[in-house]
Amino acid sequence: MLPILVENVVYSHINNGLLEKKKKFIDHLNQEEINDFIENSGDSTETYSQFSTLHSEFLVLSKVPVKPRQKETTFSNDYRVIEGEENEYRILQYHFTYEKEGYQLEIGSDLSEVNDLTFIIRLFIIIVLVIILLVTFLADTVYIEYLLKPFYNIIDTKIRRVNEPETFDHTPIKAKSSDFMELDLVLNQMMDRIGELFKKEKQFISNVSHELLTPIALLKNKLENLLQNDSLDDNAVDKIASSLKTLDMLKKIINNLLLISRIENNQYTTEEEIHFYEIITDMQEDLQDRIEDKQIEFLNIMKHDFSFKGNKTLIHILIYNLITNAIKYNTPKGKITITDGFSDKHYFISIADSGIGMDPSQIGKIFSRFTRINSDQDGQGLGLTIADSIANFHHIEIKVTSVISEGTTFTLLFPETAKN
Repeated sequence: MLPILVENVVYSHINNGLLEKKKKFIDHLNQEEINDFIENSGDSTETYSQFSTLHSEFLVLSKVPVKPRQKETTFSNDYRVIEGEENEYRILQYHFTYEKEGYQLEIGSDLSEVNDLTFIIRLFIIIVLVIILLVTFLADTVYIEYLLKPFYNIIDTKIRRVNEPETFDHTPIKAKSSDFMELDLVLNQMMDRIGELFKKEKQFISNVSHELLTPIALLKNKLENLLQNDSLDDNAVDKIASSLKTLDMLKKIINNLLLISRIENNQYTTEEEIHFYEIITDMQEDLQDRIEDKQIEFLNIMKHDFSFKGNKTLIHILIYNLITNAIKYNTPKGKITITDGFSDKHYFISIADSGIGMDPSQIGKIFSRFTRINSDQDGQGLGLTIADSIANFHHIEIKVTSVISEGTTFTLLFPETAKN
């Protein structure tokens, strides 16, 4: 806005100067001067009656017809040619009558200096504005970094470790702001509470493991001893065998739930070197009987022998559950294909079957506890839940694609490129 304000001030100043010149000219005007101006204006070689040596001003008086309601004084910017040189002028036009004759007086002032001044002011303001913006941005950035340094320390040392209560750092953050100190204090108190609850949950899991599994083992022993009694008829034997089967299923459910709980509570180490090709090759041999029972073609076409840091037992359970799931929901004489490779520099393992497949609504529920795709199949619906918990524990992403009656593919996408 400053160049516009400057321009208006300059035009106002020029207008006042032109009005003063007009007043002086009109005050001393007589018929002799009018005739002199009119005669000079009629000369074809003398377009303007008067102008300065540098063409910075000019004055023209000419006869014009008298028009009703015509403004006496107007200001405008226009280009005029004086002695072959064209310049822009601020022009005052004054209409008046003298002895019943109409006249028009034009007084012009050159605008070249004003335009140059306005351009310089605009350029100067733009440069100053850019400098101010840069300086302000740098100053604000540095100052904000200084002010928020304690907050960033809280994020790095506290908030990002809320999922690891055992390694949480309770050291107070150095900060001059009472707000950051209060935030640090609240976080420490919250993590103390979470750590306490975490310990109680671990203790609860341990107690559940002992209190539930021990009675199940005692009942199983008693029922097995009853089976040794020769006085039992076939109906009683069948009932006892059914009860033993129920106890085995209950024991398996409890063990699976305890496994999920331990995984979610980070009670396993992840420092073992895991070779996937070796795990899947050994697993193929272990499951060969089940594969042959359904006459399934098992194709292991992995091209890489990669290793990954994690918990070998859990990774074995993860892959075992996916492969057994592919066997369980496959069709007789179907196919299971194991492949691996890289996607966006991340290593992946793909387990594909030619089984019954799933629709999108089923895919969204398969990792929920006690969910089974086919009620005709045996199981408690915890296999994929365990697989999902193990994958999350190792920061592995599981992608599922499936087509009804064509098969399902589970892809394990690892968080970083594994070592060859």
